Amino acid sequence: EFDVMLTGFGDKKLNVVKVVKALTGATLMEAKKLVESAPVAIKEKVSKEEAEKVKGELEEAGATVELK
Repeated sequence: EFDVMLTGFGDKKLNVVKVVKALTGATLMEAKKLVESAPVAIKEKVSKEEAEKVKGELEEAGATVELK
């Protein structure tokens, strides 16, 4: 099991917020607060495949991500 940790959002914060919103089902404000509180877990206790998929989506949006 892996935790997907958002460690930073770079200069594309809005893109990262949109991806976090889509991944978590949070409202836009909740997603924004999550992103701004980095480092933060976006997904916890997920399979390696799902963790890699989530990591890829976040990195494509401009975030820095760590798997734990």
